[in-house]
Amino acid sequence: MANKLYQMTPKEIVGELDKYIIGQDEAKKSVAIALRNRYRRSLLSEEMQEEITPKNILMMGPTGVGKTEIARRLAKLMDAPFVKVEATKFTEVGYVGRDVDSMVRDLVEASIRITKQSQLDEKYAIADEIVEDRIIEAIIPGKKKPANDPGPSKNPFDFLLNSGGYQSQKQQYEQQQAQQAGSESQGEKQDVQLAREQVRQQLRQGLLEDQFIEIQVTEAPKTNTLDLNGEGMGIAIGNIFGDMMPQKKKNKKVRVRDARKILREEEAQNLIDMDQVIEDALHNAEQNGIIFIDEIDKIASGSSYRSGADVSREGVQRDILPIVEGSVVNTKHGPVKTDHILFIGAGAFHTAKPTDLIPELQGRFPIRVELENLDKETFLKILTVPENALIKQHKALLETEGVEIEFTDSAIEEIATMAFLMNEQTENIGARRLHTILEKLLEDISFNIPDMEEDKFVIDQEYVKEKFMEKIHPEDIDRFIL
Repeated sequence: MANKLYQMTPKEIVGELDKYIIGQDEAKKSVAIALRNRYRRSLLSEEMQEEITPKNILMMGPTGVGKTEIARRLAKLMDAPFVKVEATKFTEVGYVGRDVDSMVRDLVEASIRITKQSQLDEKYAIADEIVEDRIIEAIIPGKKKPANDPGPSKNPFDFLLNSGGYQSQKQQYEQQQAQQAGSESQGEKQDVQLAREQVRQQLRQGLLEDQFIEIQVTEAPKTNTLDLNGEGMGIAIGNIFGDMMPQKKKNKKVRVRDARKILREEEAQNLIDMDQVIEDALHNAEQNGIIFIDEIDKIASGSSYRSGADVSREGVQRDILPIVEGSVVNTKHGPVKTDHILFIGAGAFHTAKPTDLIPELQGRFPIRVELENLDKETFLKILTVPENALIKQHKALLETEGVEIEFTDSAIEEIATMAFLMNEQTENIGARRLHTILEKLLEDISFNIPDMEEDKFVIDQEYVKEKFMEKIHPEDIDRFIL
C-alpha cells in the first residue's frame, strides 16, 4: 500500500520536516533516505523484496533536541502504521519477557485503525445517500401497516377450520377493510413522496439542522474481555454468543446534524468488510510499519560488572533483539513477521555509550546519527520560524481573551540568549528550556488577564531582563554555594 510519503523524494520529505523542526539535517536526511528505500523496495520483484531488509537508525543526542519530534512529525505526515515505545517500560518491576511483543501488537492495532479509516473514507459517499433517506424517513414516516393486518393466524382452531375452505365473517370483513385501505393508501403514498421531496430540498439547503428527530441505532454489545496470560490476546466473552442473538436497536432523539454523524458512521461500518480490513492492515504493518524505540540508552548497562537492575536491562536487550532481527509475533488478528518493519532507536547516551549495548543489538542499528546541541541561532529560529512556533502559540492563546502581545526583535533575541546560557550553566534540556522561559515571562500577564484594562502589551528586551533578574539569577547563584 504505497502512500504519499513514500512517493516523495528525500528532499521533499526533509522540506516537510523543516516546517516543524529546526536544524538536525543529518537525522532528517537519514530518515528520509530510509523511507525512500521503502518505496524503492516496493517496486522490485517479490523475491528481491524478501531479501532487502530496512536499515534501522540509531539517533543519539541530548534531551530536547528533536529526536522524538522527528518521529512524531513522520507519524503525522504518513499513512503508514507508526508506534512509539519507551524502552524503559520493559525494565519495570514485574516485567515479563513477552511484554516486549506488545510493541508489535500496538503496531497492528495502529495499522487496523489507519486501514479501516481509509476504507470508511471511500464508503462515506454511498453512506451519505443512505443517511439522507433515513433522516427524511424519520422526519416524515411512511404509513405503518394496520395492527389488525391479517397475518398468519395464531389460533389453532382457525387453522383447522380454514383447512376445510371455511372463512369466518370476521376474516371476510377484514379482507374488505384491507382492500379499501389499499386503494386509499395509493393516494397517501403519493402525498408522502411529495412531502419527502420537499424535506429533501430543505435538508440540502441546511434549513433543518437544528430540528430534533428520533432515529433507530444499533446498540453496541457490552463485552467483557478475558485476557489470557496477560498477552493482550483477549477473548471478548460477549462476542462468543453475540452472533447468535439479533442485534438490539434503540431509539435516540437527536438533532439532524448529530443524527447525520451517527448514521453516517453506522452505515459506512456496515459497508466495509472487516476481514479484508484486517488482512490489508497486517500486510501494511509488516511492509510499511515503523517502530520508534525511545530511551534506548536506558537499557544499556554502563560497566562490565553487572548486577541487580543491569541484569534486567540486559534481559530487555535480549528480548528486543529477536523482534528487531526479524521474528514472528502472534497477535489476536494473526501472526506478524517483523523482518521488514523499520526500527528507529533514540537516546541521549550521556551516561552510557552505543557500544554499551550488546553487540548483536548494535549490529541491528547500522545507521548512526548524532544530533547536535542547540545554539543561540537555533533557539531564535525555533521561536519564530516553524509553522507552530512558540511565540505564535502564546500570542494565539492570549488573543482568545482579547489581549494582543507583541515581542520586539531584541526581546526574542534576549530569550534565545537566556535559554542558551541556562542550558550551558545548569542542565541541558534543549528546546524545552524555551517553554520554561516563556511560561515564566508571560505568567503575570496570563494570571491578571480578566482584571486588566490594557489590551495590548509590547514585550521588549528590558521587560525580559527585568523578569529574569529577580527570578533566575538568585537561584543560579544558590546552586553554586555549597
